[in-house]
Amino acid sequence: MSPLHSLRPSSDSRSLPRTAVAAVGVAALLALTACHKTEEKTEDIRPVRVQQVRASDTDLLSEFAGDVRARVESRLGFRVGGKIVARLVDAGAVVKKGQALMRLDPQDLQLAKAQAQAGLRAAETSRDFAKAELKRYQELKAQNFVSQTILDSKDAAYKAAQANVEAAQAAFRGQANQAGYATLVSDVDGVVTAVNADVGQVVAPGTPVVQVAKSGDKEIVIGVPEDKVDALRGVSDVRVRLWAHPDQVAQGKVREVSPAADPVTRTYPFKVTIPASMADAKLGMTAYVAFASKMPEAEIHVPLSAMFYERGASSVWVVENGAVRLVKVQVGGVAGNDMVLKGGLKPGQVIVTAGVNQLKPGQKVTILGGEKAASAPAAASATASASGVAK
Repeated sequence: MSPLHSLRPSSDSRSLPRTAVAAVGVAALLALTACHKTEEKTEDIRPVRVQQVRASDTDLLSEFAGDVRARVESRLGFRVGGKIVARLVDAGAVVKKGQALMRLDPQDLQLAKAQAQAGLRAAETSRDFAKAELKRYQELKAQNFVSQTILDSKDAAYKAAQANVEAAQAAFRGQANQAGYATLVSDVDGVVTAVNADVGQVVAPGTPVVQVAKSGDKEIVIGVPEDKVDALRGVSDVRVRLWAHPDQVAQGKVREVSPAADPVTRTYPFKVTIPASMADAKLGMTAYVAFASKMPEAEIHVPLSAMFYERGASSVWVVENGAVRLVKVQVGGVAGNDMVLKGGLKPGQVIVTAGVNQLKPGQKVTILGGEKAASAPAAASATASASGVAK
């Protein structure tokens, strides 16, 4: 084949439109250009949890969990025995003084009352007859128709009849009270905390069937181990808080220390009064009681999760202007789940408490709960204040 023949376009090339060839060339050129472009880098922003540093001169001795109870809680029962025919309240019901709670079958009690009433009427009839006899014999004595001995016997019979009437009256009043005891009523304003019997059950006199907590003063009951009873008995700085409201810390007072251990838990019950300011405290809520004492100097406590260890040095990440800075600290000891710092931090600084191993100096961070980032220091301060009591 001659060279001139090789330069001629093939039949396949002639069959392609010129516009299609141009489009293929442009696409190839764009692909080559894109390969040489550098990828844009996105800024790495880490989400973290923070806490504001706070100095405190309070040393937490111990903290115990308990529950809120009424200071006065009565286990009510019928004064008479019988079969329950009506239950008028459920657990959790708010009751008033004098409100009916349960009723017994009153038939036997009503019959006993009727019998006592009949006995009273019989005694009154005998007394009235003895009285009439005494009056008649007094008239006869005035006419000297009877002796003084007979008159004295009639007088004695009247006095005995009168005594029988008084005894019958007392018996009737007693049976009337017994009939009234068929209805169990609340003797205080309060809340029903337990119902221990139901319709159809036969109960003996005094058997507790309803438990009512009196409205008013409340307290927290905790169990203290035997090795700490003597140490905590005289502590005056007692702080209480609710699990549902951890930021609300109030001052409490130990009202009673049980002289004997609970047979089940082998701990000694402490009863701590709740101040009137804790209006949100409801019966059965979980609460915490912390016993604290004063220290000569204020200390800074930070969570263990905030500590960052590198090359034998202890540090924490401080958040400033949306970025983190590594600050070395001096560790003074351990207090529960917190580290006690002797130096390196100042009160008011905001530190990272979660995600410390994923950070680097100068890295931008976002506080978890981004909509609250602006108020993070205040929120962290409240958290630190609560943790200062409940470490």
